[in-house]
Amino acid sequence: MTKDISLLRRFYDSLSARMEPIGALLKRPLTLTEKILYSHVIALPPAPHVRGKDYVDFSPDRVAMQDATAQMALLQFMSAGIPTVAVPSTVHCDHLIRAEHGAKQDLSKSLDENKEVFDFLASVSKKYGIGFWKPGAGIIHQVVLENYAFPGGLMIGTDSHTPNAGGLGMLAIGVGGADAVDVMAGMPWELQMPKIIGVKLTGKMNGWTSPKDVILKVAGILTVKGGTGSIVEYFGEGTSSFSATGKGTICNMGAEIGATTSVFPYDASMERYLRATERSDVADMANAHAQHLRADDDVLQNPERYFDQVIEINLTTLEPHINGPYTPDRALELSEFVNAVIENNWPEELRVGLIGSCTNSSYEDMSRVASIAEYAASKGLKAKSEFTITPGSEQVRATIERDGILDKLEAIGGTVLANACGPCIGQWKRHDVQPGDKNSIITSFNRNFTGRNDGMKETHAFVASPETVAGFVLAGKLTHNFIKDPIDGVLLQPPSGLELPPQGFVPDPDGYVPPATDRVEVEVIIDPSSNRLQQLQAFTAPRREEYVEMPLLLKVKGKCTTDHISMAGPWLRFRGHLDNISNNMFIGAINYANDTANCVKNTFTGEYGEVPKVARDYKARGVSWVVVGDENYGEGSSREHAAMEPRFLGGKAIIVKSFARIHETNLKKQGMLPLTFANANDYDKIIEDDKISIDILALKPGMVLPAEITHADGTKDVIQLKHSMNDQQIGWFKAGSALNLIADSLG
Repeated sequence: MTKDISLLRRFYDSLSARMEPIGALLKRPLTLTEKILYSHVIALPPAPHVRGKDYVDFSPDRVAMQDATAQMALLQFMSAGIPTVAVPSTVHCDHLIRAEHGAKQDLSKSLDENKEVFDFLASVSKKYGIGFWKPGAGIIHQVVLENYAFPGGLMIGTDSHTPNAGGLGMLAIGVGGADAVDVMAGMPWELQMPKIIGVKLTGKMNGWTSPKDVILKVAGILTVKGGTGSIVEYFGEGTSSFSATGKGTICNMGAEIGATTSVFPYDASMERYLRATERSDVADMANAHAQHLRADDDVLQNPERYFDQVIEINLTTLEPHINGPYTPDRALELSEFVNAVIENNWPEELRVGLIGSCTNSSYEDMSRVASIAEYAASKGLKAKSEFTITPGSEQVRATIERDGILDKLEAIGGTVLANACGPCIGQWKRHDVQPGDKNSIITSFNRNFTGRNDGMKETHAFVASPETVAGFVLAGKLTHNFIKDPIDGVLLQPPSGLELPPQGFVPDPDGYVPPATDRVEVEVIIDPSSNRLQQLQAFTAPRREEYVEMPLLLKVKGKCTTDHISMAGPWLRFRGHLDNISNNMFIGAINYANDTANCVKNTFTGEYGEVPKVARDYKARGVSWVVVGDENYGEGSSREHAAMEPRFLGGKAIIVKSFARIHETNLKKQGMLPLTFANANDYDKIIEDDKISIDILALKPGMVLPAEITHADGTKDVIQLKHSMNDQQIGWFKAGSALNLIADSLG
């Protein structure tokens, strides 16, 4: 059943009328990205916005939040004193469910362990008009695709893989919780007008190749930061040759190249998916406006005129890829990979293969793997590695159970986990390895940073399609090219599957809880003694003297993702308690001074200690501090805790070579200064025991900030720092945070 149907009718009824002034403004054919963005601009400008430069106010159609990020987002929303959300919004309980034994036992244990948080999220949702998806209902992105995503729409979500909805022709963008608060409060949502990367798909996939291999290939081309500040728009005849859920897989993992989001044009596969998920009314409306839900003809014929960069991929010749370890953009074709395992001394034995997650848990994914499993079982083969299956939603799980797909996966040794994120986000309790045990796993997930899945730095995590994972699981080792070489005398056959269930999906009747009709009577109770939930206190406005001779807390060496800044895994239980979760701040980041994690020098005592403890000591002394980082700082998850924790423990500025988009915005929202070196080589000038001074009175749009570095021997250096803050964002900084401005405007 279509939810929020009145919103969708209003959207499509006005779409044609909105397109006319957009065409008049740009005076040329339009990309799909431009059609969607400009149709959601608060007010059309007198001249076209400049990509990669102009900040624009948008009006998204909806907001989605997962349970780990929703806690802080909704605590902020509550503190602003707003009675109800201004746009349709949902909460999805998927991150706090641990994976250990199997679906039933794990879900039951998680419900008990996280009762306080789930009860809070359920009550705050009822109170403020938010739809609530219970634990076990499914992973946020799969549930959004099944129920809320629609062609031509714009949504934001407090998870970096929100772009999954691009599989249904929607611009869906991952954000921090403060951005979600803006939209839920009915305020404009600000985004720098993205550049547009066009990816032309030709031909048609065959054999073992799947949509996952498209994004693995793109990640290898663009790297983890090549899409930063850009939207990836797929086009070409190849886009119509595969399913909507396959398109969702590609868009989902676009987060791994730093892309703002990714999108596909509306086509028959999207129509089929909408009808299969009981949204024929949306399909009918999309069909009536199909010309507005794809790029104009001249864009397709002359893409180099309209895109900032064009990549072409021939699906017919595309081979299965495996990416990793430790980074999702190291891309190798299967034949290259099996040799690379030996050449790089990666662990050859495959301990675990994991399929599913928000990236690859569709009916089609599962049916294709089931075809591999069925053939293998008929020849007497079983999994030689541990094999886990994570359905994306209860709807998918119930459907593949009814259709016998689960039986086929279990027949070769598969274990079904809960409909939740589990191993993808560090909520995986392994029993097959101990710390220090060098091992390999392969997943159909999206991200594989060090320790991401199981918290162990020795785990070599590789990313591939579900089909490729299944092949390696049957082989038991990563040096076996299962496409060419028989396993125990059996040569596997290429997978085949069904795009959609012939008998339709089995609906989930119990997963969704609508908001209360009478919200006045609903109470949101937070126990003052709780170690899981904590009411927020407003951050204070900046004072000039706080930015003088700030000690360097940490100079980060190499990659610093939001996992390094604020780990997930067992720390997820503190996502609603800023004080407690701040004890994980930067504990995964490597200190340039000693090549060690979670070990920094206290400039006052001369002793080395854990990063959060040293930061707390500085805070107790009333001393502000600075962190310095490398390229693409803050890539990965959208978690705003990675910005709130440094702010809470007394940090004032983060100075790096370059930022990932979401994290830079999160820092701005929380009143931190996100600064970049005008000269990247100045990173080398900053050493342990340095103190840094920044004159915040010089903070103006487009102007560099001078910073004075005072070294321990008394010598000084002056360097130039850039920023991307506009007048509005500087206003957030001066108020102490963006939330402070919202509260002031309402009070």
